Parts: sequence; C-alpha cells; structure tokens
Amino acid sequence: MWQPGADMRTAFPLMILMMLAGCRPAAKTMPPEKRGWMLLDEVHASSWQAAGIPDEGLFSLRDGTLTIPVGLPMSGCKFPVWHDLGLPDTQYAITYEAMRVEGEDIFGMCTFPVGSHQAHATFVLGGWGGTLTGISSLDFKDASENSTRAEQKFANQVWHRVRLEVRPEDIRAWVNDRLVVNVSIKGRRVTLRPGFIDHCLPFGFATWNTVGQIRRVTVETLP
Repeated sequence: MWQPGADMRTAFPLMILMMLAGCRPAAKTMPPEKRGWMLLDEVHASSWQAAGIPDEGLFSLRDGTLTIPVGLPMSGCKFPVWHDLGLPDTQYAITYEAMRVEGEDIFGMCTFPVGSHQAHATFVLGGWGGTLTGISSLDFKDASENSTRAEQKFANQVWHRVRLEVRPEDIRAWVNDRLVVNVSIKGRRVTLRPGFIDHCLPFGFATWNTVGQIRRVTVETLP
C-alpha cells in the first residue's frame, strides 16, 4: 500500500548525494610538459651556419664549443632551424656560457625570438668598451640608451654564465647569477638594432672586434 511521504524518504538521500557530487572540486588541468633542447650537442651541431655578415670571421664548432673569431668588425653564427624543430618563441629560457678569448668588446651577444611581439631582440654582453649589458632594442633605443643598460667587468679567458627568460610581457637576464635585466615589454616596441645583427635570425650569437666562445647552450620551456 502506498504511503504519503514514502517517495520523499527515498528521494531525499538521493538529492543529498547529488548535491555532494556537484560540490566536488573540478579535475585539475595538468600543466604543459616541460621541454628542453641542447643546441650544441651532436644532434644539432650540423644545423649551425655562418651568419653571413660582411667581412665576418668563420666560426667553428668543436667538442660542443662555438668559437666566433674577430670580424671587420663583426662576426656571427645562427641556428636557422629554430622554428622547424618546434622551439618556442615565448615563455622560454635560454642558458649558455660565454668567454671573451681576445679583445675588449662584445663576446657573447645573443639574438632570440620574442614571439608575443612577432619580433626579435638581442642581449648584449660586454659591449661599448667591454662592460655593458642590456637589450637591443626597446622603443628603437639600443642597450646603451634604454633602461636595461647595466655595467660590469668581464675578465678575458673566464667563462660567464648567462640566462635569458622571455615571456609575453617581460624579458629577464642574469649574468653569473646576477639579475641584470628585468624589463616589461608590454605595450613597447621590440626591434633589432640597425646593422647586420639581423643576419643572426632567428637565433644566433655574434662578437664585435673580439674572439668569443660559447658553450652549453640550452633552451627550455617555462611554466
């Protein structure tokens, strides 16, 4: 015999269970898998090319070390397969070590993609007489003229550690674990300095009136 309230006694626990199920936290989205590349290993060594700068010295790559000789006045090399290999153009970090072998000027200048601005920029290492670091160029001002300018001494025949972080709204750089660039690029123009540095696109290194060496070049995605 049907009794008033019997259905309610059955339905009420079911309603509670449904409410509790609806209160469960949403499943967490896993972050993208971190990826990394070693650009001077045996797999990638053959992809490096001379930049093609007029009167440059011919670079060499032996035992994982790039040597970029003196040019008149500039020499460089490039990694043209950056995008072909699926390397990132934003939200990534570059690390490398650079040494000024001979000379008194730029010895480990790195040109890299800034995808959020559909552009490229250059990190200057040891410029303008041997001590300047900074980003060229921001709002058409090179590293000697914009807010990223910093100064430090670089001894020859000593390896210096560099780390660059490129995000959609900022660029950061460290030299020997010292933060030397921490700049917002939101709403700013990111360009290359006029001259032959565009020969190093999409990624590459250059020297100015010096012999420089580069090793341990790695690229990794950032969370």
